[in-house]
Amino acid sequence: MLPEHLRSKKAFLITTSILMTLTFSAWVALLNNFAVEKAQFTGVEIGILQSLREVPGFLAFTAIFVLLVISEQTFALLSLCIMSIGVALTGFFPYEIGLYATTVLMSIGFHYFETINNSLSLQWLSKEEAPAVLGQLISVKAFASLVTYGLIWIFFSVFLISYKSAYLIFGSVGVLLFLWLWFAFPRFESPVEQRRKLIIRKRYWLFYLLTFFSGARRQIFMVFAGFMMVEKFDYSAANIAVLFTINHLLNLYFAPKIGRWIGKIGERKALTIEYVGLILVFSGYALVENANIAAALYVIDHLFFALAIAIKTFFQKIADPKDIASSSGVSFTINHIAAVIIPASFGLLWMHSPTSVFFAGAAMALISLILTQRIDIELNKAASISEATT
Repeated sequence: MLPEHLRSKKAFLITTSILMTLTFSAWVALLNNFAVEKAQFTGVEIGILQSLREVPGFLAFTAIFVLLVISEQTFALLSLCIMSIGVALTGFFPYEIGLYATTVLMSIGFHYFETINNSLSLQWLSKEEAPAVLGQLISVKAFASLVTYGLIWIFFSVFLISYKSAYLIFGSVGVLLFLWLWFAFPRFESPVEQRRKLIIRKRYWLFYLLTFFSGARRQIFMVFAGFMMVEKFDYSAANIAVLFTINHLLNLYFAPKIGRWIGKIGERKALTIEYVGLILVFSGYALVENANIAAALYVIDHLFFALAIAIKTFFQKIADPKDIASSSGVSFTINHIAAVIIPASFGLLWMHSPTSVFFAGAAMALISLILTQRIDIELNKAASISEATT
């Protein structure tokens, strides 16, 4: 049995984040090679797979209906178990339908966990400690990703194991960690009983819009920034791996500091800095002709992700505490609207003009920058509502 101080809510959030990152990072790192070498995927099949992977994220709002039956903590653990089983089974189905099926299974667990984890973080952490702890969680995930990449390198370079064995190992470790979490941690009570119904409130409009544009920005980075590095600057898989490693190392060091910094300067200033930076980064992507400058932009772009903590802490400050569970599902769905729309529509735009894709990203960042200037007004409104109801 763990000592009492290691059975805390914060320790639970850290440990579940490690489990999620370990299994999901392994799945992502191995996917493209496995899909091409074993399942003989072309661009058509991998595109279908990625679309199927995002569907559970788009349906994240349905988490609130599951919470009618089980607690959030139990749901989070079961989601991790489902994700781990999906990863463990992946190598056993090296063909089109099989890989689609294991991907959807993994994705259901991943997206439901992310939804509930976000809810529990905002419920369990105080408004004062939330920015710093959320930054620490990003750092923990970065470290877990680096460990995963290192293990994959050892498995395939030293022990020469198969994809089936690799997926089975990482998925099985995930299941074992799930069992340990299930028995080692107590069942924590929520500080405020959550509303078990779908809630969309007019007064959360700014949070919804910032969440949507944040999702759009993430898709441009994930789909098109890396693709540009390969198509335009001939980056090899090894070069991209180096960029990923740099990104995780920087997050490992800077994310906790960024979290504490957000707590000091406030959400409006932090997001203003992010969106001004993104306007410059996306404009740089559109115009860059030097591979090293493009790599620097890619690293800076990824580092800005930590500033998105401010969107979560802004919502924590304006929300009715009883709305957090329901709103986490809604916000995750809103975030994934962009995941459904951006890759396909901007892919067509890319065929016509890659530069236009990134200038569109800069325009989205500009809209977010304008919206961000309303944050303090909405915080004051929320404070007035809170005072009126107490």
